[in-house]
Amino acid sequence: MQPYILGVDIGTGSVKAVAVGLDGEAIDSSQVHYPMLPAETGFAEQDPELIWQGFLNCIQKVVARLGQPQAISLSSAMHSLILVDAQGKPLTNMINWADTRSAAIAEQLRSSPEGKNLYEHTGTPIYSMSPITKIIWFRENRKDLFKQTAKFISIKELVWFRLFGQFQIDYSIASATGLFDIVKFCWSEEALKLAAISANQLSKPVSTSYMRQDLKADITKILGIKEALRWMIGANDGCLANLGSGANQPKTAALTIGTSGAVRMASNKPLYNFTAMTFNYILDEQTYICGGAINNGGLILNWLLEKFMLKEALAAKDYEQLFEAIKTVPAGNDGLLFLPYLTGERTPLWDSNSCGVYFGIKTLHTQANFLKAALDGVCFAICHVLDALNQSAEKIEEIRVSGGFTASPVWVQLMADIIGKKLTVVQAEDASAIGAAFLAIKTGKFIGFRLKDNAQTNQTIQPNPEKHQVYSNYYRLFVKLYEDLKESMHQLAQINAAERSSIQKY
Repeated sequence: MQPYILGVDIGTGSVKAVAVGLDGEAIDSSQVHYPMLPAETGFAEQDPELIWQGFLNCIQKVVARLGQPQAISLSSAMHSLILVDAQGKPLTNMINWADTRSAAIAEQLRSSPEGKNLYEHTGTPIYSMSPITKIIWFRENRKDLFKQTAKFISIKELVWFRLFGQFQIDYSIASATGLFDIVKFCWSEEALKLAAISANQLSKPVSTSYMRQDLKADITKILGIKEALRWMIGANDGCLANLGSGANQPKTAALTIGTSGAVRMASNKPLYNFTAMTFNYILDEQTYICGGAINNGGLILNWLLEKFMLKEALAAKDYEQLFEAIKTVPAGNDGLLFLPYLTGERTPLWDSNSCGVYFGIKTLHTQANFLKAALDGVCFAICHVLDALNQSAEKIEEIRVSGGFTASPVWVQLMADIIGKKLTVVQAEDASAIGAAFLAIKTGKFIGFRLKDNAQTNQTIQPNPEKHQVYSNYYRLFVKLYEDLKESMHQLAQINAAERSSIQKY
């Protein structure tokens, strides 16, 4: 059997396992999906048991085909929260990053005297996605559950506990909780006080390169593993996506658009920007992954196809039809702009009450203009994150792009023209799982394995300077529009909330 290391990414919608061979190339993979649970508005929950079973099944499939790996290294989505008892039994479903029930708490904390100090200690944006705000929500709204809880953990911690029987958390996942001091590498006393919990109610922090070999016997049997192997606790999915795409060096940014979107870059120190609330997560003791995320990426395409083009069961040809419709529309889009905040926005606005807006509509505008304005808006939002990052970072010289949007040459070229920088297309779908395997390889403990050097083999896209100049003028207006309309957006949100409340009464 060919030697390999297995990287496993516990994502929001699925678990994916990727086997990486001696040359750093992916040689096999498996994926198991799981759903969101039906929930009231603002709640985003998933069944941790389905995720646990998906985790086991995903590994089983690869092991059955390739035999036992040299090591298994873990990646996981950030910001999840599960309340568990002393035996590790879940008292709640898993609450994921998209849950906004604590939005009012986050807004109040962000604007409080403690807000800036909390951000600079923890490096985590103060927003409803953050576990600290979720914990405070339970303290204020579910006092019964709050008192019963022995530990507040993430889905990755639950998986690790079931593998080894101990509550441990890697520095990387911890750095995305809003409770961890990212400079001292320990739980923040200030954050614990705000949450009204103790360090004993959280897992023990360990390095992202931490390994164990004492897997529970029953799990060894379930997975079909015949002898002890090394398990690396790994890091969070965003940090490992940078490592997996080769964007773990200074002055290099990773740009990803899937359902949402993100811009991330490596730094040897945190890059703080309280106004824009850029994040600072830990890859290892020497490397921070800093950046920002937007809520509305590929989901804008689905919205366009379903609402504007009246497509029901979306297929590849539908996306092709959309891009075909916009590719001949000129830069500037005949003066039509779109603010893409359909689900609120994260960096740099941090405004859950922001909303989508078409601006500049004239009789000359066609369906193609409306479609292109929406994609322009997503690219402008990414550009807004880059601007926030550039305020505290060294000048970004290279941008590596990945995610579902790389399948469209039209969209990638549009992004290059709006940003005005060369883009390098890298591994599209598996960067986090591959990054988990690469993290294990970086330790040097696995003889014969090397990191893939794909710097010379990637496709590059150059921006069109003339188009970039046109887009720059519209981008400045795009940024100003939100500030001009912010108050009206909030008023609209209040009216809508009052109407929903009135309807529920009757």
